[in-house]
Amino acid sequence: MDTPEKPEGPHVVGGTLYVIATPIGNLEDLTYRAARVLGEVDALACEDSRVTRKIFARHAIPSPRNIFAYHEHNEEKGTKRILGLLREGASVALCSDGGCPAISDPGYRVLAACREEDFPVEVLPGPSAVPTALLTSGLSTSSYTFKGFPPRKSGQRQRFFAEDADRPHTLVVFESPFRIGKMLADAHVALGDRLAAVCIELTKKFERVHRGYLADLAEEFADRKVKGEITVVISGNNPKFLHGGEEERRKDEAKQHGPSRTNTDVHGQP
Repeated sequence: MDTPEKPEGPHVVGGTLYVIATPIGNLEDLTYRAARVLGEVDALACEDSRVTRKIFARHAIPSPRNIFAYHEHNEEKGTKRILGLLREGASVALCSDGGCPAISDPGYRVLAACREEDFPVEVLPGPSAVPTALLTSGLSTSSYTFKGFPPRKSGQRQRFFAEDADRPHTLVVFESPFRIGKMLADAHVALGDRLAAVCIELTKKFERVHRGYLADLAEEFADRKVKGEITVVISGNNPKFLHGGEEERRKDEAKQHGPSRTNTDVHGQP
């Protein structure tokens, strides 16, 4: 299939850091602007070059000569390298493996350093798992809080959720596939039984969304082996989404928000 002609835009400027959101799964979600800037910058700092090169191959983007790693294990070293390039007048792009850098991913350190040294920073908006999962969940979008990754230990995780137990806003968190069952169980202890959605492999070919009450989801994922990226959305302290034991109300909520588990096949190349 022919790629649509890309609109013209201002060329990149030396000494500028470009923070670029990249697809969280489906490579067709890359913006025209992101594709253009990726092909024009002097250097690219990315979490894993093997992942980012797939984007260059899919969209026939010319690769920068200078591509190097920037991840949680080398942030200090990577930040110094980026700053050195910016001081030399080079343009640098920053990408994570998916979504926007610095959102529960490496990037904050270099952004803060650029602000301190007055280097221009341009953020190119694009795909993000947070709003994608929020809209997919069917839960309230009037206000929400993104809390990143919960702590790994059970007690700390329960306190993490308990901070928002009495608040009405929807919660959005990321979680490892190896801890999802235990996390849901701790959320149930801290928050009580309320509607939630476990979103797996968003925007990919085999996207799956499991909807239901926390108690049921915790049981479902207790011994379940899961692969892929996971985003969890949990309703706030809203009587409409709390399970108080009335079977009829639960049936009504199930009708409104769909079955406890749905499998969605998202068309398009992963």
